[in-house]
Amino acid sequence: MDFQLSDDQRALRAGIAELLAGRFGRDRMRAAHDGGGGVDRALWAELGAAGFFALRLPEAAGGVGLGLPESVLLFEELGRALLPGPLAATELAAAAVEGAAHGEAVVALAEAGQPVAHLADADALLVLTGGRPRLLTGGALRRVRDGARPVRSLDPGTPLWRPADLTAHADEGEPVSGGGARLRREGALLTAAEQLGSAARSLEDAVQHARDREQFGAPIGSFQAVKHLCAEMLVRVGTARAAVYAAAVTGDPAEIAGAKLLADEAAVRNARDCLQVWGGMGFTWEADVHLRLKRAWLRAGQWLAAADAEEELAAGLGRAEPVGARRTHVTRPTPWLHAAE
Repeated sequence: MDFQLSDDQRALRAGIAELLAGRFGRDRMRAAHDGGGGVDRALWAELGAAGFFALRLPEAAGGVGLGLPESVLLFEELGRALLPGPLAATELAAAAVEGAAHGEAVVALAEAGQPVAHLADADALLVLTGGRPRLLTGGALRRVRDGARPVRSLDPGTPLWRPADLTAHADEGEPVSGGGARLRREGALLTAAEQLGSAARSLEDAVQHARDREQFGAPIGSFQAVKHLCAEMLVRVGTARAAVYAAAVTGDPAEIAGAKLLADEAAVRNARDCLQVWGGMGFTWEADVHLRLKRAWLRAGQWLAAADAEEELAAGLGRAEPVGARRTHVTRPTPWLHAAE
């Protein structure tokens, strides 16, 4: 199978990149992280007005009417820009929370055993613990917030809180359509797309620094050790991108799990290798690469952590068809998938 973006998808990705460059440049990104990582409400509203959270809503409901592959392209660019905030949870809840699709609401995520990111900024809480997914707003959200305590976050762009036992709120909130399994899969895929964008940005920064930085009268990119680091980063990005894009088309749970594992690895290891290329400068607060490493570590434990992803992947391999059998995951035409027979 030959995965190629359509002209419309290329235009969408270019437009997203241009919009983020204009509204969330490096100065604004650093200000967000240096200020403690709270959600920038003005920026959130700008992104909502641009349709970021309504990409998959039907046009009749005020959305753009696109699909999961296009959301993956969007989240790849969000990850590249290191945009803070509960992006995946807000996108998934856009059809259920009034104002979320237009950037007026911030929706945080609550998973079993995990701290809640951006709880202080949240207008709603998407709860994936218990038997059914639900949204807490109003008084129920305030009670969860009042019972939570802040915990130390390794990512300065992602403040964390540890809520009290959420089972005490099991009968509160509005049910969310789609089921918890689907929401977890889609959240994992969107997070994998963010990791992919982060990994690609680490590669770009490493290559640029290797070209610009000179030692012993030559660019450090001419040294074999640096070449090897950059080549390995390129391979990780290419592998993760193929997996993420394929999972966006098929929606297969095992393929999504594999994509999350590969994208997490690419984001973390590329950031670490980028630090190696930058040397001591990369560890300073003024450089950006350490921010990507910390965010990548945090994302790796969200939505579908490694142990759960491995279990899902193993289960999917157990269900796989025999060698030689033709797989037919795609049952509808998509401009992203062109079969090369």
